[in-house]
Amino acid sequence: MSRASNGRRLVAAAMVLTLVSACGSPPPVTESSRSKEVKVALVPGGPHPYFALWRVGGAQAKERFAVGEVTFDESSDWDQAKQNRTLNSLSAQGYTAFGVFAVSQVDTNAMFSRLKRDGMVVASLGSCPGETTNKADFCLATDVEIAAYKAAKAAIGAIGGRGTLVHLTGNSVDTNTLRRMAGVRHAVDETAGAVTLLATVTDLDQDQATADKAVLDLVATKGASINAIVTTGYIPAIATVRGVRSSGLPIKIVGIDDDPLILDGIRDGTVAATVVQNPVGQAYVGTWALTQLSIGECKNNRRGAVVDSGSFVVTAANAGTYDQERTAKTEQLIDEFRADVLACA
Repeated sequence: MSRASNGRRLVAAAMVLTLVSACGSPPPVTESSRSKEVKVALVPGGPHPYFALWRVGGAQAKERFAVGEVTFDESSDWDQAKQNRTLNSLSAQGYTAFGVFAVSQVDTNAMFSRLKRDGMVVASLGSCPGETTNKADFCLATDVEIAAYKAAKAAIGAIGGRGTLVHLTGNSVDTNTLRRMAGVRHAVDETAGAVTLLATVTDLDQDQATADKAVLDLVATKGASINAIVTTGYIPAIATVRGVRSSGLPIKIVGIDDDPLILDGIRDGTVAATVVQNPVGQAYVGTWALTQLSIGECKNNRRGAVVDSGSFVVTAANAGTYDQERTAKTEQLIDEFRADVLACA
């Protein structure tokens, strides 16, 4: 919806308000005026480069869908108790719609249930609960097992379908990490022994210094026996590009996301591929859906639905155009929500 069409709707709403008020009846509330009363909070588990793009998606949704307020709060600092306090503080400030990346996968559903009991509209964004059920209104996240499978397949292709592979990933306590490990293992198993998974190194996605050291140590001790490294964490992907470049070894790299260092590596041939996610789409579509549920324009048709926000393999062939595919997927997600997840007027 353009700004111009928003303006026309608001003018029309003002005319209706004037006419109906003259008759002494309460005015009907338009979708745009109701959405202006909604306050959405996007709350990641803590600071991480990935979530910077939530700010972008939230701001885009605020403008396009005339949402009253969209705030971004990463003060949880990867501590569940802090995140609970952050959510309580935002609730006290009048926020009633939350898109949350939970710190603790174990306590996620309990947290969502508390918010729902307090009358909040809640989305699990970027990561779904570790349990088999989802107590939020919906989960919109990368299917990380599929994304990791795609990354591993790209790495295996880069070494000609035969050789050795190392997987570098995130926090061992995160169920996303377990799913990523399963995706990589699936791709390796499909080679029927032609590719060997030499090692999986976890807990590398918290700070750059730790990841840099781990990669340098890995390359120094095992580099000569490694054909490819697949990374399913943002920070170890950066560390891998730096470490392998400094070693001069012919190790193929498949990264994650689209940091400029990764994209530059794809263009100059030092990085074989990357698998990008859709954080802008998560925040954009999540904010829209939370707003529609908040104003009653849509009702939840499938409470707890899990929706894949998309993942995209980027190589030299599509490095300049992949974002068009991701943008199209984001618009497609709204159609998917309208057709299946929500029941909209």
